[in-house]
Parts: sequence; C-alpha cells; structure tokens
Amino acid sequence: MPDTARRSGPIDPRLLRYARSSRGLMTVVIACGVIETAAIIALAYGVAIVLSRLVTGPHDLPGPIALVAGAVAVRVVVTLVRSRIEHRAADRVVSELRSAALGAVGPGRSPVDREELRTALTRGLDDLPPYLTGYVPALALSVIATPALVIAMFVADPISGAVALGTLPLLPIFMVLIGLLTRDRTRRRLAAMARLSSRLLDLVAGLPTLRALGRQRGPERTVRELGERNAAETMSALRIAFLSSMALELLATLCVALVAVGIGLRLVFGEMSLFAGVFALILAPEVYQPLRRVGASFHAAEQGVEATSRVFALLDAPEPAPSQGSTRPGVLVARGVSVAGRDGEAPSGFDGTFRPGRITALTGPNGSGKSTLLTVLAGLAVPDAGTVTVVSDAVTEAPGATGAVDGPGNGGAPLAGGPDWWAHVAWCPQHPYLEPGTLAHNFTLLGAPDPRTVPEVVAAAGLDEVVAEAGWDRAVGVGGAGLSAGQRQRLALARTLALGRSVLLFDEPTAHLDEELSARVLAELRARADAGAVVVLVAHDAQVLAAADDVLEVVRA
Repeated sequence: MPDTARRSGPIDPRLLRYARSSRGLMTVVIACGVIETAAIIALAYGVAIVLSRLVTGPHDLPGPIALVAGAVAVRVVVTLVRSRIEHRAADRVVSELRSAALGAVGPGRSPVDREELRTALTRGLDDLPPYLTGYVPALALSVIATPALVIAMFVADPISGAVALGTLPLLPIFMVLIGLLTRDRTRRRLAAMARLSSRLLDLVAGLPTLRALGRQRGPERTVRELGERNAAETMSALRIAFLSSMALELLATLCVALVAVGIGLRLVFGEMSLFAGVFALILAPEVYQPLRRVGASFHAAEQGVEATSRVFALLDAPEPAPSQGSTRPGVLVARGVSVAGRDGEAPSGFDGTFRPGRITALTGPNGSGKSTLLTVLAGLAVPDAGTVTVVSDAVTEAPGATGAVDGPGNGGAPLAGGPDWWAHVAWCPQHPYLEPGTLAHNFTLLGAPDPRTVPEVVAAAGLDEVVAEAGWDRAVGVGGAGLSAGQRQRLALARTLALGRSVLLFDEPTAHLDEELSARVLAELRARADAGAVVVLVAHDAQVLAAADDVLEVVRA
C-alpha cells in the first residue's frame, strides 16, 4: 500500500475531506474550547476575589460567589454536552470512513494489502473514537486555552507567566520523544493483529475441510503462538503508554510546583498581592492540563490513528487509468506472473496460455498461488510482476501447443479488469459467498437468472437433488449454515454455470462431491469448452486432471 505514515500535522486534513461529520465535530470542539477557557478564567478570577476579600476585606462576596457558581455550572454543562455530541459524531465519522473505504476497494490489492485493510476497517477503526473524543478535544483546548491562560497569568503576575511560558515547551518535547518510541510499537501491534485475524479467518473458513480430513487439532498451536505474539506486542505498547503518561504527569507536576513555590515565596515577602497570587496559582494547573491530556489521549488512540492512515492511503490511491486493453474473450496469455504474499511470491514467474475450447488445469503444491492466479485472470488482482494479455486472434506454433501465443506481439493487449471484462468472466472460488436468505436468493445473488429457467444447469451441478429436499425456499444461514459443504459446492457451481460466461474459472470445482457427481460436472465443463469457452480449473484430483486438455504447474518463490 502507499505510505501510511504520511500525515499533515496532528490532525490529518483528509479526515475532514472523507468524513463530513468530522467538520461538525471540529466546530463543536472549538466552540466548547472557547467557552470552557472563558469559564476557567472566570472561575479563577471569582475564587481569587473571594479569598482575597475574606482575608483582606471588604467582605462583599455575593457577586464573586455567583461568578464562581456560574463558571462551575458552565464547565459542567459544556463537558456534558460536548461528551454526548462528540461520541455521536465519532461514531458517524467511523461509519463514514468505513463506507468510503469499502466503496474504494477494488482490483489491484495483494493478499497482504487485503489483510491489513481488513484489520484497519474492523479493529483498527474501532480504536478511532478515543482519538476523536479524547485527543482532538485536548489538542483544541491546548491551542485555545493554553495561550489564553498564559496571557491571563502574565496580566496578573508577569513572573508566574514567564515561568509557565518557559516550562511549557518541555511537555511537547517529551511527548514527541515518547511518540517516536511508541509509533513503531503500535505499527508492530497492528501488523501482529492483521496476521492473527488472517490466520483465524483462514482457519474458520477451512474448518469443514480440516475436520473432514481429521486435521482439526493441528492449527491451534499456530493460532496460540500468534495470539501470544499479539499479546506481547500489546503489553509492550501499553507499558510504554503507561510510563509515558507517568512521565508527563510528573513533569507537569514539577512545572506547577515551580510556579507555586515562586508565588508562595513572593507572598511571604510581600512582593505580590494575594489576589494575583491566588489567580495565578489556580490558572497554573489549567495551563498544563490540556498538554497532559494530549499526551495521554494520543497514546490511547495511536492504533486508531494508524488504522486511519491506512484507510486514507486506500482512499488517496489514484483511480486506475482507463485501460486500453481488450475486454473481449480470447486466448489468455500469462508471462512471468508473480504476486507477493505473506511468505514470498505465490505464484512466482508463472507462464501459461489459456485457450477457448480447451480445459486448462492449474496444479501445484498447497500455497503455490493457484487461487491467487485465478483472481489475476478474473481481473480482481493485479500481478506484482509479469503480464496477462488477451489475444483475440490466436497464433500458435502447432496444434495443441500451450505456450506459443505471444500476446503483445500478435495483436494482444493487457487484460482489462473492470465491468467490461467481468461481464465475460464467471469465477467460482473455493469458499463461495453465501448470505442469509433462501436457496433461490443465493442462486441469483451474483446475477444468475431465475433457477427455474435453467433446469439443465441445476441438474448438471446436482443442485436438483438439494432442491428436491425442501424446495427453492429452503433457508440458508450465515456463511451457508443449513447446507452441507457438498450442497454449498453444488449451489456455487450451478449459479456460476448459469451466468453463461465465456471465461469460466473454478477453484477446486469437484471438492466435496462424489465421483458420479464430479463426472457430471466435468462433462458440463467439457460441453462449455467445446462451445468455445475458456475453462480454467484449480485441481489436485486425478479425475479432474484427466479431464483437462492442458495441465500447467504453479510454483512459488
């Protein structure tokens, strides 16, 4: 992904651009900061008058006491109102960022990018509200309140104002130093969480297969190790955050103590009035308080900020230029295709040709990138190296050759993803998407026609047997709950074939099917190939490999 560390100041202006609710949030924060600053000064002024008059007289107190009560009431009301508005606005900001990011997701994302983006959009953005409700208000208050309070201290007591002004830079300096230390820790924690969530999702998705093979007891050790690593990174980040908060609190306390000691000595020697001393002493903690809150809130929201940077990197990515490539089906030619993954390139340097009228099987060890290669052919991913071209007028060296077409040299053009290409492609992944609803709803979910209009396709995939049990109104739960693995496979095969596309991509099409039904599905795929379709299968099964015209091996780096 693009550089996620690029930020423009403490508040990224892209937040205002991509989340409209953040503008209202900033307005509320600034308005509340101004009102709260005025209330603090009024409170200090009223308390100073009350105490000085109690000691020195005259004892005219109703006015100052009313001022103190009013200032306290204003601060309480502002705090309550701001809290409610900020939390609602923060939830809307997170929702808007998620919607914008999901709308921007498209082809060209490597598996690593998708994992990081998944983590950023879920757990990462869930940590953004503390940034919006804690860090941003504290930062606004430090910009508004701190200068105003220092000026008020200067007016009452120039020496106390000078001490506060001289010690204030110490807090930002320490905050920057601590922030640099925690930045890398936070990134490592987010990366660890991305790895953990990815492995967990892969494990959950593959549990039926693992259970069928009797391997369900193997992966827990890997998940446990990833969890322990995530816990270690989390505790490391929390340790630094707690230590930094303690350091900032100690530093701010020492700064206030310097102001208090100076005021106390000058009061003892009669070098300043009681009013000025009390007024400056009350304002001193308030001068440092916003900066202390900035430091504490920033550490609490650092992961949300990091996740937001990743989302902004996605939203800032330039729109893909209009492709000049062909969108018409033809011979697909892959040359040196490599896609970077978690553990290296998979596939790595793949060369192959996929012709209309032939069934091409992709084989290779697990993790070699066969499924990833299908997404490249479908136009859903862009290879990190190599090209895929579409050659409408195939040129071959000899009948049956598998590598004789050179796309660019024979009228070929880069494979163009997007709606024009996808209109010709039907892709059946290893774990097909199903959502709560009925069997009929899931059949037409991806654009397939009414299943009752294509009974031959339903029968070819063996879905007619599933329909015979409870009809097309059979309930389907989340992730296909209520259907067995074989029934889900039949549904996915039938709806993919019903699309009637000329480029058919199947990832393990006969998984969870018996030998008889597998033969029926392969016969249908042969018929589609004979009709001129490009048929590409990911396969390990000997029956599927025997039915293929061409077998291409996929390897990883």
